Amino acid sequence: MNLNEATAENLEYIIDELAKKLQVMNSSLLNPEDYDLEHYHEIKDIYDMLTMQGQVSVAEINAIIDELKKYRK
Repeated sequence: MNLNEATAENLEYIIDELAKKLQVMNSSLLNPEDYDLEHYHEIKDIYDMLTMQGQVSVAEINAIIDELKKYRK
């Protein structure tokens, strides 16, 4: 899987992984169908940052979720 390509499958994978990493309890917050490929690269940047960082604080989780809300349809 090449995550550099903006495909629906890749977007779904990234959103699902973000939900796991952020330990989102309400899965409707990070439903892949609510995001548009138009914002794929911005969402991937968040995914890449989170993957490199490893652990995040509660404040960082809230900030990331707020940022992701901007990219919802």
